Amino acid sequence: MATRDPRASEASFVKFSNGEALMSLINFIRSARLAVMSVTLMVGALTASAQAVPSPVAPAASAPTAAGANGNLSSPKPADIQAQGLGAATSAHAVENPYGLSALWAQGDFVAKGTLIIMVLMSIGSWCIIFVKLYEQQKLLNAASAASKSFWKAGSVQAGAQTLRNGSAFRYIAEQGLTASQHHEGTLVEQIDLHTWVTMSIQRAVEKVQSRLQDGLAFLATVGSTAPFVGLFGTVWGIYNALTAIGISGQASIDKVAGPVGEALIMTAIGLAVAVPAVMGYNWLIRRNKSAMERVRNFSGDLHNVLIGAKR
Repeated sequence: MATRDPRASEASFVKFSNGEALMSLINFIRSARLAVMSVTLMVGALTASAQAVPSPVAPAASAPTAAGANGNLSSPKPADIQAQGLGAATSAHAVENPYGLSALWAQGDFVAKGTLIIMVLMSIGSWCIIFVKLYEQQKLLNAASAASKSFWKAGSVQAGAQTLRNGSAFRYIAEQGLTASQHHEGTLVEQIDLHTWVTMSIQRAVEKVQSRLQDGLAFLATVGSTAPFVGLFGTVWGIYNALTAIGISGQASIDKVAGPVGEALIMTAIGLAVAVPAVMGYNWLIRRNKSAMERVRNFSGDLHNVLIGAKR
């Protein structure tokens, strides 16, 4: 029977998993970049249309004009009527809106811009992790279905492992169990009984698979717990700047207060928009991890019984 190097098997599993995760992340970043560009163009168009506020049209002169010194009234001339029509058509010009996101970016200082950039990066990282982990979980579930169909119909554990996809978690667990059962005698671990050594080897392989599934979830938890406070910091900083500007100007009218305070409150809304998907994605991925690991543990338990029963 051929001898397997456990380090080579583990390296194959790690290399395959890293390669798959990297390719999926690269593909997602490319699609996300195109989506962000399209959304940016749409938002820019909507912002431009929202900023185009028509100004009130000047009322046409209704008072008759004096024709001369004799006090007679004359009807409007055709040139006057044409001039009034042109003035009404050109009076609806675009007025820049000082209370939008563009004003928030243009008028904000380096602290406000840095806070906004941090929240955007947190949102992009959260969505990348969510999609990558969903892909990895689905790949593991597909491997579990393939293992249940082909592995247990083989004549031996070694033949069953050959039917599994190279680099899959289930093949990695099967090869680790085979290696533990074949290299027990004549080594330093000979003092450990075969049952305990095989159990430990399979359990370590399962824990490694579980650790791979949990990669990135800590980032989602961090974003979900800190993004609202980052947005709140931006709001407090914006309100501070607004009050400072009001104190310098000496005017507390609504037009001096509404704009800066409204822009500051947008930061809190952005923080919540970043945190909510991260928290929901974290909880959803945790539930899916639990379902996937149940299938992994069932496979490892059955494999352990087969190996201890010397059917290999």
